[in-house]
Amino acid sequence: MEKLDLKRELAHLYSPSAKQVEAVDVPAMGFLMIDGQGDPNTSQEYADGLEALFAVSYTLKFAVKKGHLAIDYPVMPLEGLWWADDMSDFTTGDRSGWKWTMMIMQPDFVDAQMVEEAVAVVRKKKNPLALPGLRFEVFAEGAAAQTMHLGPFSAEGPTIERVHEFIESSGCERSGKHHEIYLSDIRKADPAKWKTVIRQPMR
Repeated sequence: MEKLDLKRELAHLYSPSAKQVEAVDVPAMGFLMIDGQGDPNTSQEYADGLEALFAVSYTLKFAVKKGHLAIDYPVMPLEGLWWADDMSDFTTGDRSGWKWTMMIMQPDFVDAQMVEEAVAVVRKKKNPLALPGLRFEVFAEGAAAQTMHLGPFSAEGPTIERVHEFIESSGCERSGKHHEIYLSDIRKADPAKWKTVIRQPMR
């Protein structure tokens, strides 16, 4: 059986340095995605969305492993695109207006039909509430600046500022949505050791 280590192959995108901000060119990749709004710490919509994302992602993984492709690969980490109609919501502490697209990258051999089949399996077994809102989409982020944030989410501010300053000093401007990639299991890991990739598209 072939084993595919996507995190190692894409280390330049999923394991950046925490010491410096780097420019990257993010290729088009397929993602399972779900949209929503509200405080991720308290929103049931957010929790339901994650349940659907991971259920379908793991169903796809085991279908590929046991099927004719016979490829074993790790489910990739959760990622989030974040924005708000009023961007001051991110500094005032009012998270009710936060909007998000949560997503999980899929290997390039996963296609829409495979996703549809996995969704049907999950619907039959668990039927998560958010399943109808799930979609499979190719996301081409392109040029971006990124770094690794070490520590709790509440302390991300200075790291985000470093990314923004890098973009400005490079003669570019921000474009697209604030992007985070969550590499730690926050249910188990010490918040001081959480690893989060902070990425901002630029042009």
